[in-house]
Amino acid sequence: MSARPKTASLHSTDRIGVRLRVVVAPGVALGPGKVGLLAAIAETGSIAAAGRSLGMTYKRAWHLVRAMNEQFPSPLVEGAKGGMAGGGAYLTDLGQKVLTTFDEMQQRCDKAAAPLIKELRRKARMR
Repeated sequence: MSARPKTASLHSTDRIGVRLRVVVAPGVALGPGKVGLLAAIAETGSIAAAGRSLGMTYKRAWHLVRAMNEQFPSPLVEGAKGGMAGGGAYLTDLGQKVLTTFDEMQQRCDKAAAPLIKELRRKARMR
């Protein structure tokens, strides 16, 4: 697994830049919510903890995971069997590839839009 920026840096709603939402196919979209959840699952190893870190209920987090798993040819997130310590969750290889690809698209969009965002901020007096 390659080093990647913290979830908040690419998926935060407080950052300045483009907020990417990609329609992959009719009815299948990836945006900050789903991708942020994938990143948080990768970081925490838990759907519940990932949801909490994003201010999502477990039910909402599980719903998003189930939807993503159904919308791709194989699951993006799988559960780990629990023992005494309980279970967990992890990104599959496809889940990691989806996350990495989205992050690269986000970075490219931010870079391309940066001069225009700077111009908008100047016009709005938000230096």
